[in-house]
Amino acid sequence: MSKPVDTLSLERRVDALFSRYTQSGSPGAVVAVMRSGHVELCKGYGLASIELGVPITQKTRFRIASVSKQFTVSAALMLVNEGRLKLSDPPHKYLHELAPLPVTIDQMMRNCSGLPDFLELLRLGGHGLDKPARPADLLAACVLNRHLNFTPGSRFLYSNTNFLLLGLIIERIAGRKLGDFLAERIFKPLGMSHTLLAPEIDTVIPDLATGYLGDIEKGFRRAQHAYPQGGEGGLVSSVEDLLIWSRHFDKPKLDPTDLPAQLMAQKPLNDGHANHYRRGLDTSLLRGLQTIGHGGLWPGFRTEFLRLPSVELTVVVISNLGTLDPWRLARGVAVEALAGTRAMARPIPAPTQTEIEALSGTWFNAEEPSLFELAWRNNEPTVTQNGLPFALARRSDGWLAAERGSFEFALKPMGPRSVQVALGAGRIVTFRKLGRRKPVPSGIAGAYVSADTGATWHVRRGGADYTIGVSGPLIAGGAPWPVRGIDEHTVEIQTPGPWLTVTQLAHLERGRGGRIKALVVSTGRVKSLRFERAD
Repeated sequence: MSKPVDTLSLERRVDALFSRYTQSGSPGAVVAVMRSGHVELCKGYGLASIELGVPITQKTRFRIASVSKQFTVSAALMLVNEGRLKLSDPPHKYLHELAPLPVTIDQMMRNCSGLPDFLELLRLGGHGLDKPARPADLLAACVLNRHLNFTPGSRFLYSNTNFLLLGLIIERIAGRKLGDFLAERIFKPLGMSHTLLAPEIDTVIPDLATGYLGDIEKGFRRAQHAYPQGGEGGLVSSVEDLLIWSRHFDKPKLDPTDLPAQLMAQKPLNDGHANHYRRGLDTSLLRGLQTIGHGGLWPGFRTEFLRLPSVELTVVVISNLGTLDPWRLARGVAVEALAGTRAMARPIPAPTQTEIEALSGTWFNAEEPSLFELAWRNNEPTVTQNGLPFALARRSDGWLAAERGSFEFALKPMGPRSVQVALGAGRIVTFRKLGRRKPVPSGIAGAYVSADTGATWHVRRGGADYTIGVSGPLIAGGAPWPVRGIDEHTVEIQTPGPWLTVTQLAHLERGRGGRIKALVVSTGRVKSLRFERAD
């Protein structure tokens, strides 16, 4: 069948973007472009199964991880419309086992509740995604916690806890499994026949791709994960079904018909500052055009669901390779799809290597506490914070901001040894270049207990080195965590893992005589969590 020349041209340009994933034996991705309800491109690249030589097609299913959140929120909003749930209600009204914290359902939907991420709470107890867990274990981590990262509604900070609990609340109210509710109220009415909630990792799912880590140069390996998933990220879907869902934003069919508008409704934070996160959806700008959508990340699977409403364009990229970057590729595809039109503004000049190398180094703010490294890597400015790298791009106001991510970060140089960093909600703090690190402060050795995680940390000294032995509600023992000094009041703790190696900072709180009485720990999604000295 012949194709319009414009469609053929777009396909060849997209082929070039994904050419490296068509090499023999490589996993890859599926890509779709829809404009004004017409599918202009829907094509797979690479293998859904290396072992079996099965190619990725438009029918291939993937775990779409956090793209699931908007569906969980949609189900909750349906209950709100029926008068069975209120946005102003606290979660413990429906999940009575939870602590009575001053959090609302709407704040949970908008990721401004202050609830710590349950994945982080479990990790601080030594339990990662590679170790088996039950749904009851995930809820237990939320029940045990009494800590809030900040006053609810005052800041944005991404937390899977919000949507895990939201899914459980839906189940309590509806009296059925979340997957059954989603299938009956959303997937079946819209014809999304390739989408389902698959909480257990051993569920047999036809046409499901295998997730991989690695690259063509170093080789590939299967991604390991052992956590069940719920309303925070348990959906399996296909690119065609996500296009159907995107079209529902333009032509709503479900009840209530203003459901897409409710998902996209903006609400400022308590002090009036903007929250770019809507209800299960994120917003940003692409060359002057507003985008709305969401990404998904799970071991071996990555997804980008991207809508540009003003030009009626949708781009979906779903991958079964952890090193593929759907966020960047989806935006590259969108730029190609809009090439030759006047819809997009000119690109802002990128930071130069000389500019970034003058700022390269480790930067530290003791009050937060927060630390990051800035370097020129892979031909772009790269920040590594909490062990995780992300790229910076220049904004129209000159600040260098994180291109993407479940956090807020923008940087402005103030001199050779000082930078300002915007951390969201109007918070701008000064970071200074860290010189020579100081040794781990003496007297830190001992046992520390966190009531909010049930974890115990045993800080031990071996010569000049310090490590932490970790135990928690689900595990005891395991590889020790290395500890590095920063200054006399702060240490950096590394958590090795099979998928990611992350870091966290601990402020040393001292009592009378200078004796360390607590470690106040901050990670990417947990802030100022106390580990009290127990010895």
